[in-house]
Amino acid sequence: MRKEDAQLVRSPWDTNFDELLSLAREDLLLACPFITRATTTWMADRLQQLGTIQTLRVVCLTNIRADSVLTGSLELDGLAEFGRRAAHFRLLHLPSLHAKVYVADHTCAIVTSGNLTDGGLRQNCEYGIALRERSIIREIRADFDGYSRLAADISIDDAKSLAAEMLELRTLFRTSERKIMKDAGALFRRRLRQTEERVRQLRAKGKSNQAIFSDTIEYLLSKGPLSTVELHPLIQKLHPDICDDSIDRVIGDVNFGKRWKHHVRSAQQYLKRNHRITFDGTKWHLNLAAKRETTNEAR
Repeated sequence: MRKEDAQLVRSPWDTNFDELLSLAREDLLLACPFITRATTTWMADRLQQLGTIQTLRVVCLTNIRADSVLTGSLELDGLAEFGRRAAHFRLLHLPSLHAKVYVADHTCAIVTSGNLTDGGLRQNCEYGIALRERSIIREIRADFDGYSRLAADISIDDAKSLAAEMLELRTLFRTSERKIMKDAGALFRRRLRQTEERVRQLRAKGKSNQAIFSDTIEYLLSKGPLSTVELHPLIQKLHPDICDDSIDRVIGDVNFGKRWKHHVRSAQQYLKRNHRITFDGTKWHLNLAAKRETTNEAR
């Protein structure tokens, strides 16, 4: 396979997915278990903008699990609305589906860990590969044509009525959940806090905050120069447990919470003193030797 036939897909990968949508002229395959309404609306709007929503054959292969609908990770009303807007839309239910595969014609395929949710596209640490080699894309398409033959066709009307039923169940589920929390609330909340504290203790048992942030800064800068303002949200996304703006606690000499930006600054200065990174007045740069080490460690 030529290098240009394969491209790594890293988070956030919504731009990669947008490119795939723009490449679809005849067929679009969407195979994943979790799909939210915000994403289906965005896809329908994008296909409308591209002028393909009335001609494109869209096959959506998913796993309609009650618990996925109850927790909001699969929003059937969004799929029903997508099906209403797209002229040639098939919704298929395959109970064992766990794959996340997206194919435009025989032009491009993305195989990834990311679902069609805001978290899956833009927030979570996902990873995958985009393929342009037609023989491989044909093989992927053939595999999923096979899966599609095993799946159940769900009509748009059935999807809408099922979404309404699930909405009622979701209301009941939340009511029951509140009752359970009320009945066993004090014990549950105490045990939950203890467990969360235990997780934080295990975190504190490993690297120091400075070591964690130093490694993270080097990793992020290996992708290209960044300002401190640009670094902060990327670091917080990678380490939400120790970059929590709402708490301030110390466990095992490790500070969790509000002072995390102070620790980031300390890590930046540590890396600068050790000639790992440099600052040009606007952005931080990873020095060449450090970049080689980071690249080698990733291999």
